[in-house]
Amino acid sequence: MAKIKKVVLAYSGGLDTSVIIPWLKEHYDGCEVIACCADVGQGDELDAVHDKALKSGASKVYIADLKEEFLKEYVWPTLKAGAVYEDKYLLGTSFARPIIAKKLVEIAKQEGADAIAHGATGKGNDQVRFELTVKALAPNITLIAPWREWDLDSRSAEIEYAKKHGIPIATENKTYSMDRNIWHLSHEGSDLEDPANEPHNSMFLISKAPEDAKDEPEYVTVDFEKGEPVAVNGKKMDPVALLTELNEIGARNGVGIVDICENRLVGMKSRGVYENPGGSILYYAHRELEYLCLDRMTYHFKQHVAVRFGELVYDGMWFCQLREALSAFVDSTQQTVTGTVKLKLYKGNIISAGSTSPYSLYSKEYVTFEHDDVYNQADATGFINLFGLPLKVRALMQEKNSK
Repeated sequence: MAKIKKVVLAYSGGLDTSVIIPWLKEHYDGCEVIACCADVGQGDELDAVHDKALKSGASKVYIADLKEEFLKEYVWPTLKAGAVYEDKYLLGTSFARPIIAKKLVEIAKQEGADAIAHGATGKGNDQVRFELTVKALAPNITLIAPWREWDLDSRSAEIEYAKKHGIPIATENKTYSMDRNIWHLSHEGSDLEDPANEPHNSMFLISKAPEDAKDEPEYVTVDFEKGEPVAVNGKKMDPVALLTELNEIGARNGVGIVDICENRLVGMKSRGVYENPGGSILYYAHRELEYLCLDRMTYHFKQHVAVRFGELVYDGMWFCQLREALSAFVDSTQQTVTGTVKLKLYKGNIISAGSTSPYSLYSKEYVTFEHDDVYNQADATGFINLFGLPLKVRALMQEKNSK
C-alpha cells in the first residue's frame, strides 16, 4: 500500500470518530487527518463538534451545510419514486450516506488527500453506502474503515483508548444507537435487540406516542408540483422549512413511528425503530395524489419500480446507472402529479380527507351512478367476452377431457 499522507474523515463528534482521528495518525505514520462534518439536519451543536475535532487531533475541520441539497437531490427523488424498503422503512439513513460521501470526495480532491475514512462498523450497511459512493466518484482513492482493522472491539475499549490519548469524550451513556437527520431518527440496540420487546414510549425523542397525542384530529394540506412538495396549509416554503413544519405537525399527533425487523444488506436481520413524522405525511399525501393523476398501467408499473428503487437506495447504489435511469422514468410520471392533498391526523393515524388536481383522471361524468350520456353499458358485454375468452376455452377443454 502506498504511504498515506492525508486522510479526509467523515466526522460526527461521537466516540467512534473522535477515537479514529488519533488512531489514523498512529497507524498511518503520522498522517494528516482532516475532519468533515456534514450537516444533514441532525441538530448537533456544530461549533462544539468543530472544536472537538481539533482537540482530537484533526488539522482542519469542514462543516458542510447539506440540508437543502439533501432534500432536493436525494429525498425528493426517493419520495417521487414512492420507494420504501420492505414496506416500512423510509430510507432515512440510506439516502443520507451518499450525499455525505460525495462531500468527502469533493474535499479530498480539493485537499489532495490520499484516502477517505469513515466510522461505520463491519456489521452494518453504512460501510457499503459510504464506500460504493466513493468508488463511483473517486475510483482511485484509498478507503480506510478502522472498524475492520483495529482491535478496539467494544465501547469500553474505545473509551480507554480515548483517555490514553487525551481525547475529550462525552460522559453520558446512551441507551440506543441512534442516527438522526432532518428526515428521521432511528433507534437500534439495547432492549430492541429482542424482537419480542415492545419499544418504550420514553425512547421517542421526536414524536409523541400515539396514546399521548391530543384527543382531537388535526387537518393538514400539502401542495405538490410535479411530484415535489411545495406548500403546507397553503403556505409556500423551501424544502427545509416545509419538512421542519411537517415534522412538528406529525410529531404532536404521534404520526410516523415504525418498528421493523429488516434484512440488512450484509446478511443479518436487525431491529430498528424509526421516528419519521414529516416523511410519513409526505409519502401518504404523494400517494393520494398519484391515485388521482396516474393511469392504471403507469401506476402499477411504478409500484414495481418503487420496490427496486428502494433496494438500490438501501444498498448504497445511489450513483449506479439503474437508479439514474429509474429516476428518469419517475420524473416522466410526475409531470402531472400536481395538486393539493388534505389529510386528517389522529393519534398516530393518517387518514385521507380529500384531494384535488388540475390533472385528475377521475371523471364523475363517467363513474356516476346517476344518468349519464357518455358511457354505453352495453359495451361491457363484448369486453368481458374477449377478456374472459382464455378462461372459457380452458373450461371447455377441461369439460371435454373429463368425460
